[in-house]
Amino acid sequence: MDTYNIGSIFRLADAVAAEEVIITGQAEVPPNTRIKKASINTTEWVKWHYESTAKEAIIKIKNQISNIKVIAIEQDKKSVSYTEMKWEFPVAVVVGNETYGVSREVLKMCDAIVELPMFGVNISLNVMVSLGIVLYKIVEKC
Repeated sequence: MDTYNIGSIFRLADAVAAEEVIITGQAEVPPNTRIKKASINTTEWVKWHYESTAKEAIIKIKNQISNIKVIAIEQDKKSVSYTEMKWEFPVAVVVGNETYGVSREVLKMCDAIVELPMFGVNISLNVMVSLGIVLYKIVEKC
């Protein structure tokens, strides 16, 4: 995932009082100057950790929190509109990188997949934008 998106996700996590950000895969992690700049230093107080794969992260979080729902944001034949989802805590939200999205293997591990309806010519939004819309819907509903 792009370092500026990671930094922006830290800002978003702070804005919605998310408990933690989990970074996975080939992504950069703090301290990183581009993440720091985009995060406006929220990496200093937003709890985060790194897992080598999203699969490992999901397994660990499901073992730690027995009733957590893991929801992916991805365009998929099994996805539902984020507005139709029955949101409840505890919830973990999974996003992929800009190019490849969330892998099939990870989607199979998730309890649900949500997407944002696209009405124009473009078929996707920036990861940070999609995550922001969904997280604020969760905050609104819970």
